[in-house]
Amino acid sequence: MHIDPECPVDLHTHTTASDGSLSPEDLVDLARKGGLCAIAVTDHDTTDGVIRAIEAGQRAGVMVIPAVEISSQHKPGSMHILGYFIDTGEPRLQNTLAEMVRNRDRRNLGIVERLNNLGVQITLEEVCGYAGGDVLGRPHFARALVEKGVVSTIQEAFDQYLDAGAAAGVPKEKLPPELVIDMIHGAGGLAVLAHPYQLRLGDGEELESRVRRLCDQGLDGIECYYPEHSEAQTAIYRSLAARYGLVSTGGTDFHGSSKNQSRLGLQLPLQASCVLELATRRARGKPPRF
Repeated sequence: MHIDPECPVDLHTHTTASDGSLSPEDLVDLARKGGLCAIAVTDHDTTDGVIRAIEAGQRAGVMVIPAVEISSQHKPGSMHILGYFIDTGEPRLQNTLAEMVRNRDRRNLGIVERLNNLGVQITLEEVCGYAGGDVLGRPHFARALVEKGVVSTIQEAFDQYLDAGAAAGVPKEKLPPELVIDMIHGAGGLAVLAHPYQLRLGDGEELESRVRRLCDQGLDGIECYYPEHSEAQTAIYRSLAARYGLVSTGGTDFHGSSKNQSRLGLQLPLQASCVLELATRRARGKPPRF
């Protein structure tokens, strides 16, 4: 599909295949109505919504990039790695994602148990009622807690009960970043560090050291444009990307109504030229860095 290099895009979105509130088809329709020429469907630890989104995109004239978002081991903050232009049928990728879903199922049971121990009467079946897809996640627990009157807002549910270190928070099993990057490359994709501010490494040498190490492990890009990034942070991330020969990408991390956040593609100074650069690097087999 031909796209205008200056057309707006959003390369970080979620559907009901993970913890978003819109189906893949509805997400594509929203992108079309918003004037976006391309989106990447980056559901957490699953590619189940990608084919549906691609088919909807072909009908709507919206390019859909097959992608995924995978949690990776990191402290003190959190690290997510985005895989773009992946082969969604690659066996190693799918086997690993299937195991991650099984781990999430065990985690969900743990959250229910902790909530019950805190006096919050809730069942997994109740929470499933708020999930539009096969994957049940913390946003669905948050919606259930709001509906039951336990908390007033989604954010309050995360702060008091669901976040790491909160009363009912259960740690998520995560993969080492080098394994995630290698797995994405094995599926023919490009690995991009998502929302680097969540690493909680500041904006100086600690951050650069981490990025340098990820580059040594094969990182291809940094998500420089993100709603929670300040202008100063965006400039720092872009500088790091340029210094290490990485692609600068961006996205809203759109979840729909399941999280309090900005709209699809809103206020992102990101154009389709970024998509073309990703596609070019993939076609070239990821040229050497400088």
